[in-house]
Amino acid sequence: MSAAEARPLGVLLRSGGHEAAHYALVLATGAAAIGRPAVLFATNAGLALLLRRQPLLAEEREALLARRGVAGIAALLAAARELSVRFLACEAGLKAEGVAAELLAEGVEVAGVVTFLAAVGAGQIVAL
Repeated sequence: MSAAEARPLGVLLRSGGHEAAHYALVLATGAAAIGRPAVLFATNAGLALLLRRQPLLAEEREALLARRGVAGIAALLAAARELSVRFLACEAGLKAEGVAAELLAEGVEVAGVVTFLAAVGAGQIVAL
């Protein structure tokens, strides 16, 4: 199946925890690695993943993952960017959390749920 034929994967990240953010990136990068377009849409507490200052890079947890041979959030974010995963920050979620768009990492688009749904189209959506 070519990338053009592949059904997009949409990942909706609502949780601000390390585990949910980590697996959201695992799913998005995995999909992109096999040629499926991937869109990660973060809202509310999940927006922590897309901030310029990355609060989810918990040194202890990241070090544990590295010792066990598991890619951490920093490595997965780099891979996601390299694989052209599209990052969307929910406009309403930003307002609800009181987070300014200027605090988002480079390359993150501010968009609404309609943009996310349109990007996924007839693809699949996974919520974490």
